[in-house]
Amino acid sequence: MSDPRTALAPFVRILGRGPGRSRALTREEAQEAFSLILGGQTAPEAVGGLLMLMRFRGESPPEIAGAVDAVRGACAGWDDLGVALDWPSYAAGRSRGAPLFLLAAKLVAGAGHKVLLHGWNSHQASVADVRAALPGLEIPSVETPDSARAALGAQNICYVPIEVMAPEAFALLRLRDVLGLRSCINTVLRMLNPAGAPVAVQGVFHPPYRDLQAEAGALLGRERITIIKGGGGEFERHPGKGAQVFGLADGAVFDAPVPGLLEATRKLHEPDAPHPPLADLWSSARQDAFAEAVVIGTAGLALWSLGSAETPEAGDALARELWERRS
Repeated sequence: MSDPRTALAPFVRILGRGPGRSRALTREEAQEAFSLILGGQTAPEAVGGLLMLMRFRGESPPEIAGAVDAVRGACAGWDDLGVALDWPSYAAGRSRGAPLFLLAAKLVAGAGHKVLLHGWNSHQASVADVRAALPGLEIPSVETPDSARAALGAQNICYVPIEVMAPEAFALLRLRDVLGLRSCINTVLRMLNPAGAPVAVQGVFHPPYRDLQAEAGALLGRERITIIKGGGGEFERHPGKGAQVFGLADGAVFDAPVPGLLEATRKLHEPDAPHPPLADLWSSARQDAFAEAVVIGTAGLALWSLGSAETPEAGDALARELWERRS
């Protein structure tokens, strides 16, 4: 076993040699470095140094792919669930409003597609609490592959907290509180796709990450990923604006515009504004035209990604039909 004090030194040297001498890690080097970290074989100061050097340089697709390889190796057992759609949720920030994307995921599951939600959210107001919203929508939160398999069999949807799926990776995620900055682990977990679903949807907060995630997905051999700049970084579509959609289709990188659904100049989320409970929106006890358009537009992109519609516009039409007859 290597000395934890020096295990990461070769990788830190590669990243931090200085102008003209440093370079990004290869996929193999990134996988080795993160395997050491996840295996508890590294000193904490070296972990912080590595993560912040990667952030300062800007993460590369091979680095993200190699880190995903390492994390997937650390969370074995979740890859045999028969999932159709991977839906990560790792948004953070106090600008987030109610997690309307959960209604979209529930709508997609109701159409017969097995949806695996997973994630963790921080620095959010209570109205944006994803996990608090799950019980009212009857979306099970599960902690083992067997319980996930049972929930998917019964309801086509479940949520897995990342801290039970990959506790070592969760510890890296929590380093944001220590370092004061996000690290590449946020992108890695969005790319994780722990159950190996053939289709994934992902949100980003900063637009440059769309290309990074698409290119990393191609290296990982992913066939279909749909990526948008969503509210706070969730896969959640603003219905009053056209969206630029990035990702992979049959393994090839694409970039396409998608028109808006309605005329609206408001922000996607206004955290201080009153929000109808998500369960009330689902049951029609309360109505909110803008919120419903968010759900329909988000579900429409997911249905298009799954191949249930030939175009995003057809996906929107299908999602609207599903929404209108959801009960």
